[in-house]
Amino acid sequence: MKKDMIYNFAAGPAMLPKEVLIQIQQDIQQYKISQTSILELGHRTIEFENILSNVKSQLKTLLSIPDTYEILFTQGGASLQFAMIPMNLMHNKQADYILTGLFSELAYEEAKLYGTIRVAGSTKDMQYCQIPTQQMLDISKDSSYVYMCWNNTVYGSMWHTVPDTKGIPIVADMTSCLLTQQIDVEKFGVIFAGTQKNLGIAGLCVVIIRKDLITSTRTSIPTLMRYDVLSKANSMYQTPPIFAIYVVDKVLEWMKQQGGIQVLENQNKEKSSLLYNYLDQSEFYETKINPTDRSIVNVTFYTPNEQLDAKFIQEAKQNGLFNVQGHKHVKGIRVSLYNAMPIEGVKALLSFMIAFESRYKSFV
Repeated sequence: MKKDMIYNFAAGPAMLPKEVLIQIQQDIQQYKISQTSILELGHRTIEFENILSNVKSQLKTLLSIPDTYEILFTQGGASLQFAMIPMNLMHNKQADYILTGLFSELAYEEAKLYGTIRVAGSTKDMQYCQIPTQQMLDISKDSSYVYMCWNNTVYGSMWHTVPDTKGIPIVADMTSCLLTQQIDVEKFGVIFAGTQKNLGIAGLCVVIIRKDLITSTRTSIPTLMRYDVLSKANSMYQTPPIFAIYVVDKVLEWMKQQGGIQVLENQNKEKSSLLYNYLDQSEFYETKINPTDRSIVNVTFYTPNEQLDAKFIQEAKQNGLFNVQGHKHVKGIRVSLYNAMPIEGVKALLSFMIAFESRYKSFV
């Protein structure tokens, strides 16, 4: 590998497409005909109105979002939605949560501050190594919504089918996987995603919400946390994170140029399959996730011991493969293969993994 060839496998903030970074560099100096930097652009300008409109239009096209849904932009990242969801949607003070990893646990604990929260399914006793089957779910007809995290960044598991919730609206955290695969938006009541994984930079959250779920009945909610207020103000009740929205615009344009979601999904499956196929035949590495529940964007695995894990991470960095350490809750190795990661990066990682195994398998 060339020494100047760097691949960033971070789970987030994550790798951005090179073409987008080049465009950002130019627009930081001067954005189009505005005579100002994109960092200085006002939110009441026609230039920003065009950016915001274009982001919504591109999201609708790429995800086939019907007119029955609203697209909102909130600050506070995805984690703020852990509170905004129950505040805005839990009208009867009850909701169901499916626990499949760290972030669904955090959302569950936050929601308990606002009502009665049922665990409708959990694989915690399985160390979150699989996704609950339909038979493992217990959905209450009295719940306002069913909450799930579609892709589990920490553990490396992913839902591959939408569960049957008996007509109860599904709220899905898709922070680490939105726009990496095709989805049927109409099967969900709310989809939200922090943008630092696959859509841009940290500090912004995209919320795709069915319009009938946007209500103004609970006026006790803080103004900036009310979906109806954000909807009426076109996500500009206060100054929005202009630069973060601009970056999303550029990333969406790049995705369109790549051929759209189906092309990107095929690439992501190809990238992850390269690693999983090798991991499955290796006696040196171990991946703990149930094969049918594996994520196509976050691949987690382990060497035979923690000392070798640490050596793997250190030597990977020396070879231009950055941020491959696992999350602190599970340790080991984690590589994130979002849309911006080229297949060349995965092939470089695979070559390193093969060489590392050959070099150290006799030490086990």
